[in-house]
Amino acid sequence: MHVPHLPRTRSLRALFSALCSVALGAGLLAGAGTATATTPAQAPAAQAAAGSKVVGYFTEWGTYDRKYYVKNVETSGSAAELTHINYAFGNVTGGKCAMGDAYAATDRAYTAAESVDGTADTWDQPLRGNFNQLLKLKQKHPDLKILWSFGGWTWSGGFTEAAKDPAAFAQSCYDLVENSKWADVFDGIDIDWEYPNSCGLSCDESGRDAFPKLMGALRAKFGQDYLVTAAITADATAGGKIDAADYAGAAPYVDWYNPMTYDFFGAWDTTGPTAPHSPLTSYSGIPKADYHSSATIAKLKGLGIPASKLLLGIGFYGRGWTGVTQSEPGGTATGPAKGTYENGIEDYKVLKQSCPATGTVAGTAYAKCGSDWWSYDTPQTIATKMSYKNEQGLGGTFFWELSGDTGDGELIKAID
Repeated sequence: MHVPHLPRTRSLRALFSALCSVALGAGLLAGAGTATATTPAQAPAAQAAAGSKVVGYFTEWGTYDRKYYVKNVETSGSAAELTHINYAFGNVTGGKCAMGDAYAATDRAYTAAESVDGTADTWDQPLRGNFNQLLKLKQKHPDLKILWSFGGWTWSGGFTEAAKDPAAFAQSCYDLVENSKWADVFDGIDIDWEYPNSCGLSCDESGRDAFPKLMGALRAKFGQDYLVTAAITADATAGGKIDAADYAGAAPYVDWYNPMTYDFFGAWDTTGPTAPHSPLTSYSGIPKADYHSSATIAKLKGLGIPASKLLLGIGFYGRGWTGVTQSEPGGTATGPAKGTYENGIEDYKVLKQSCPATGTVAGTAYAKCGSDWWSYDTPQTIATKMSYKNEQGLGGTFFWELSGDTGDGELIKAID
């Protein structure tokens, strides 16, 4: 049986906000591009308060080899902990937002055992796939918001073309997100451009403006009734990727940023030195200065970006090397450790069993088992990071990605 679409509420909220703004006077309202509530009545009904956002990425392709379905978000207890899901990824091609995998998103038929509500899809229902399952999840959790994330490492090349006509790009994204077949699934859009203006010596001020122009166009098109967010670089080094784009200039247009404070180090440096991929702070012997979460947050706050618009990023996976003899960070290696889907990377739920943590450094954990060396976060190190998040007044936490957690949501519960 097809679950009917949820009633539309955005148009009613927009009308109510407009009436409020007339009554209060235009002088009280923020300018275009800034999401500001003037009274409690104007605040989005289920918008999470600063500090309490918990945003998890759900990967479109995870339903294949990983067999991680929307149902698993419910059965693990994760849905009850989440405030937002980022659905990853939509494509960016030809200057427009586009479907990633249409079969996975809208066509795949789910059995009763795979379905969120235990009801199998039928051949003639108008919407199947992940999108229909997300609708069912939202019925169970009415306050849960879902954003469609576009780009990612594989599809970020399309943003260069999109930036040539930001308004046309924004229109294409709006039309896709609000397609009538799935118009009630998404509550906003997340942009994962890796990375704006990464052009080496040819970078200039005009290139730095590309990102704020793109985000400004998205905000203008989606308005204040939708969420507009972005995953951004964590590279806080002098002249690094944060400096290459005007993230401060785009900040008024976004509800929040997701600085990707993980993957600082990994086995792409095949011989090491071994180092935790998501250090919270610096430590003696860190291979590269300012490659840690606290440097990222300090740099972004120093640019004038409000702390409430910054979420702390956590990886639900580890990165590792093999051929390592030294237990502590800083050892040499012979290459990436073997992983289930890709060498050098492994889910937390696997590492918890196969290579338990043997030490901590810089607010995260590491593990030496045999000749393999891994680094990853545990519930204990996440607790440390949550204390930091609260001390800094950050808007919340986000993580990559849901399928890496245990079947009972061990890591996400540590966030909460």
